[in-house]
Order: sequence, then C-alpha cells, then structure tokens
Amino acid sequence: MHDSNHSEWIPNIILGQDYDRRYIDAPIHYDVLENLAVFFGRDMPVHRHAQYLQIHYIDRGELHFHIDDKIYQAQGPALVLTPPSVPHSFLTSQDACGHVLTLHQSLLWQLLKEGLQQDLEQELNQEMCIAFHDLNEEEGVHWRTLVQTLENLRSEWNRDEPAKDLALQTLVRLLLIQISRLTAKETASTTVNNDGLQSFRQFSSLIQEHYREHWPLAYYTRILGLSESRLHQICRRIANRSPKKIIHDHLVQEAKRLLTFSNLASSDICYQLGFSDPAYFSRFFKRHTGITTQQFRQQQR
Repeated sequence: MHDSNHSEWIPNIILGQDYDRRYIDAPIHYDVLENLAVFFGRDMPVHRHAQYLQIHYIDRGELHFHIDDKIYQAQGPALVLTPPSVPHSFLTSQDACGHVLTLHQSLLWQLLKEGLQQDLEQELNQEMCIAFHDLNEEEGVHWRTLVQTLENLRSEWNRDEPAKDLALQTLVRLLLIQISRLTAKETASTTVNNDGLQSFRQFSSLIQEHYREHWPLAYYTRILGLSESRLHQICRRIANRSPKKIIHDHLVQEAKRLLTFSNLASSDICYQLGFSDPAYFSRFFKRHTGITTQQFRQQQR
C-alpha cells in the first residue's frame, strides 16, 4: 500500500505554508478543529502531510476517517492518529469540535533516540482510532489525562510564556506516550478492496490535473473505463461523497486557497479556475460554502 506513487496523485498539505504562514518551519502546529474546518471544510478530500504525523481529537460529534485503505467511524470523544505521509480524508459532523495537532517526524525520532521503547515507534507509525466508549474503567483514567494534556497544549500554544517551545515539546512527548499506552484499544476499521482504491486514486489524479477544464462526469468515467454508477459506489465507499461533490470540493478548495494567499480579484480567480462567468462562479462558491468570496476573504484576514 505505501508505494512511491502516492506523491504523484495526492496533494501534500503543509499547514505552515497552505494555512498558517506564521509557522512555516515549525515542528509543532496546533489548532482547534473548528478553525481548520472553516478553512478546509468539514469534508476534507484525500491529502497527505509529508513528514508530519497528525492527531485529530474530537470531543463530540461524528468522525468518518479514511486512512490509506482503512475506514474508521467513531462517535466523540475519539482520537485518530495518522502517521507521516499516509494519504487520508475525513468528514466531521457540524457539531464536532476538538483539537488538531501536527508534528514533524523529527520530534518522534528525538523521542526514540532518548531511549524510549522501540515498540513506541511501531505504535506511532501506524494509523489508529481510539474511541472513549470502547475503554474500560482503568483505560478511562488514562484517557482523561490524555485529554488534559491536549488542553494544556492548547493553553500553552495560545500564550507567550518563557521557554514556550520546550514546554510544547514536553507536552507533545507526554501525549505520544499516553497515546501509545492506549493503542491496544483501537477501534476496528473496515478495509477497502484494492480495485476500488486503484480507481479512486486514478479519479483523484485526473481531477488534480484537469479540474480547470470542468470535464463532465461522463468524460472521467470513459477514461477510467467505469460506469457512472460504479464510480459513484467507489467514491461513496471511500470518501463518503459523490464523484460530482469531490470535483466541486476540489474547485472550492482551490478558490479558498487563492482567496487567502493571493491578491487576485474574484473575477481573476474565476478565470484561473476555468469558469467563464464571474457571476456563476460567485453563485457556485456561495452555494458550496454558504458565504460570498468577499466574506470568506474578510474572515481569513
């Protein structure tokens, strides 16, 4: 599964570059789930973070997480760990809130170098989902200290105290150890069969290359050699979305990126994304995000 073709078809998102430029080379990035959801959407298409491990924690709400060839569904409180560079996509319900922690893998190596058990490396290098409802009483005690560590990370991140970096790194180490103690309680996942995954990759790859051309769905299915209903079935199973929604989401994501990181006028962004009518582009953006391009820009500022 972990083949070298991953990088060719999956966008690599670097939070310090694509989202929060104050932390361009930071080994630790923290944010609350709700802020990231405003920017990237609750329904996040397949992507990866090369060299970064990611931890999602939700207090409440539902989580539908697809990591590599596994699908996890959990009800909060729950935690998901995605190892560095592994492709993943996810959907969180509107009421889901919590923490997202992104860590450079060098932090992990540092931990291991300092004599922590080798099995920690194995545990933190595989995807996992732990749901509070699956834990027994003793594990529940571990869980509460883990949640407290996440809360401490949040308050440390939001304040400017002396030795902030050291405090953050210390809390991150503690968190990783706490997670590894709970790995035995992983939530079961379902595995996607390989043919479907292969077709889904090819579809993602085609969207990445041709989204500006606004191909009709029939064009994609012809190239993929699939019927529309088969592609629909694959996309529903793997990404929990229809093929059309995946294409539209990609366009919306690119529009958000340009609105955030460029000074281009909305009409220029419209043409850059292959739309021919600025009024139609504005309606398209509002239909998919609930706000206008101007409102989105103001929010980001």
